[in-house]
Amino acid sequence: MKTAPIPRPRAESDAQAESSELRLAPVPASTPECAHSGNAPAARSEGLIPGLFHYLTQTEVHTYAFSVAANCILSLCPFIVLMFTLARQVFHWKAMESVVTDMVRHFLPTGQDFVARNLALVAYSRHGAQIVSVVMLLISSTGVFLPLEVALNQVWGAPKNRSYLKNQMVTFLLAGLIGIVAMISVAVAAAQHEVLALLFWGHTSNAIYLFSAHWLLQITAAASSVLYFFLIYWILPNRKLPVRAVLPTSIVVGLLWELAKVAYEHALPLLDLRSVYGPFYISVSLMLWAFLTGLLVLAGAHFSATRQTLRLARMAEAALERGAPIAGKADPSLRSE
Repeated sequence: MKTAPIPRPRAESDAQAESSELRLAPVPASTPECAHSGNAPAARSEGLIPGLFHYLTQTEVHTYAFSVAANCILSLCPFIVLMFTLARQVFHWKAMESVVTDMVRHFLPTGQDFVARNLALVAYSRHGAQIVSVVMLLISSTGVFLPLEVALNQVWGAPKNRSYLKNQMVTFLLAGLIGIVAMISVAVAAAQHEVLALLFWGHTSNAIYLFSAHWLLQITAAASSVLYFFLIYWILPNRKLPVRAVLPTSIVVGLLWELAKVAYEHALPLLDLRSVYGPFYISVSLMLWAFLTGLLVLAGAHFSATRQTLRLARMAEAALERGAPIAGKADPSLRSE
């Protein structure tokens, strides 16, 4: 004879739900290995900023950042050529071509006009440049995201890295998503310019129009930067991460990256790289900026992981105070690779 299930008290159900959330949340390895273990108080006493500084002084972090920087330089020119090609030969949109140039001037800290002018000539004058750009972009994007995945896996405590084939698949997916975001941001900025031109009755040389167009471009570029970092933080690690663990950090890192670029532009005259490297000073300046960007990406990932670990530690302590069961170290949120 079957008996009806005994309903559980509400307090017990809430406790088990909270325990399930604690069990599913990710726990980084470079920070405390488990938010419920005795290592979590150690992370709290160390603090976010001192722990971040200690992380950035590690040799392997600089190795990852330099590897990312080198491949970013290799992928930069093919990416810009591809953007110019899409704007002219696919969308046939003059305003989009202009916005691509403006975006290049915005995102690069130095040599903006030189890079934009010459790469536009490459895209428009050589028919085979587009195919070569796509091939080089695919090759160099692998070099960008492979060391980043290894670094982010260490930060978030993933048990292993992806296989080479799976890494290539994720790399192509991430590169495609970033390209789509870039094209959408360029299209939005181009539409904004056309709407502004209509609002000003075609008088696009006055100060108010230039001021409005400039700040609309700045806002669009900042929003796209945040999306770039969010896609990297959320997709690249070899484990499932909750959006709330990476979205706040993506916003902060994206805005800090914009501010750091302004500071770097003002610091370049003091460095006087032209006197040391001659005509190659633009490449060196871009390489240094890419290296600093890599450090910023890794710093944001470490900060996000530490913040998530401390959050889990607080949740575990609160659950213990209420007598809720706490799960062990098993984490079924890891992707099965």
